[in-house]
Amino acid sequence: MSRVFLKTGLKAAALAIVLVPLAEAPAEAAEISNFTLNNGLQAVVIEDHRAPVVVQMVWYKAGSADEVRGKSGIAHFLEHLMFKGTDTMAAGELSKTVSANGGSDNAFTSYDYTAYFQRIAADRLPLVMRMEADRMEHLKLSPDDWQTERQVILDERRQRTDSNPNALFAEQARAAQFLNSPYGTPVIGWKQEMEGLTRDDALAWYRRYYAPNNAVLVVAGDVTPDQVKQLAQQYYGPLVPSETIPPRIRPQEPPQLAARHLDYKDARVAQPYLTRSYLAPARTPGDQKTAAALTILSEILGGNPQTSVLSRDLVYDSGDAIWATTDYDGMSIDKTTFSISMMPAPDIGLPEAEKALDAALAKFLKDGIDPAQFERIRTRIRAGQIYEQDSAQSLAMRYGEALASGFSVRDVQDWPDVLMSVSEDDVMAAARAVLVPAASVTGYVEPAPNDGSAPQVAADPGAMNGGTTR
Repeated sequence: MSRVFLKTGLKAAALAIVLVPLAEAPAEAAEISNFTLNNGLQAVVIEDHRAPVVVQMVWYKAGSADEVRGKSGIAHFLEHLMFKGTDTMAAGELSKTVSANGGSDNAFTSYDYTAYFQRIAADRLPLVMRMEADRMEHLKLSPDDWQTERQVILDERRQRTDSNPNALFAEQARAAQFLNSPYGTPVIGWKQEMEGLTRDDALAWYRRYYAPNNAVLVVAGDVTPDQVKQLAQQYYGPLVPSETIPPRIRPQEPPQLAARHLDYKDARVAQPYLTRSYLAPARTPGDQKTAAALTILSEILGGNPQTSVLSRDLVYDSGDAIWATTDYDGMSIDKTTFSISMMPAPDIGLPEAEKALDAALAKFLKDGIDPAQFERIRTRIRAGQIYEQDSAQSLAMRYGEALASGFSVRDVQDWPDVLMSVSEDDVMAAARAVLVPAASVTGYVEPAPNDGSAPQVAADPGAMNGGTTR
């Protein structure tokens, strides 16, 4: 995820808060509680008293996939503008105040959410909570603010996308994968549409989506649930909920009936490589087993550069590739992708490499999973889940992303057990359902003749992933 991502009503209400302890949930390294304000703000508290530090995150249930066609980049544009002033804060004051108090802050935008966060000494939580609540309702944009920031995001696109052949290809490949879904539009936006964004566009987006009943507050660190509850009621409680937040119903991707192929040539590409993506199911609230099977499938096929199926077959056995990797992230509101990337050996052409990849996948679908490898991967995944609990900030990310994407606290806590419940048969069934040649998008990326003016850029296996930060 790259770094791309205030409504205070004057009438304060004594809003009741229901604190829900989760003692019956699977054990976490940190204590997890959640509550909801009467104005609809959801909150999660993650206690971690090892250091006097706190992380506050506010996640809005609005990302680039919620944009109106023709206004791409507006979610990220507003993320930048949220660091301008309010009725009580000057432009840039929030970040300067956090820095002056020894903390750090940032924001990020993705397809399904926009999030803002601060990491600061625990006794400064009231300070950052007051400022974050203020800009949830009282954002002020001057003509200079929005025009300057529009130029900033255009410069960001030039630096991060237009100057990077891997990013440009990934953008084209994603557009080829998603013909109808808004996931085919880049989070940062298409340049010609970004150039037309206005102050009114930004304020319309702000008024449509930035409200307490469309937000999730996550506080992690040296805090107690009662402390966070009291502060949330004080600062976020008076905010007026919106009655006009639209339902998150997006255009859906039709069934893919024919394989798609892209050829991309750029003088800045250092070495040729290929990618393959398939439309895949996302995690579903209350029913996460298929996504769990695909998560394990990704680990089996390409998770480990020494022992995964594709590395073993394509790198070590046949020598057809320098590396091969896979990627799947099921945390998505609509269908997502299961992707494969491969860099062929110097004497192997891309068509030959694709044939080798097809053969390796066919062999896997025929032979199935090595039971010993399956158990090793289950152990590694479980260990990763445990190690992640050692970081309050990682847990804050996990809960915030899930709740902003329509999942519940229970879904997050059930996920490790769902992963462990998956069988070899479940993984193979998911593989056969997703790894369908006719439903694939394959891309060839290779150098074009270089006149010496374009610096070459190494391939980035993660370039297909979306998201942008400030």
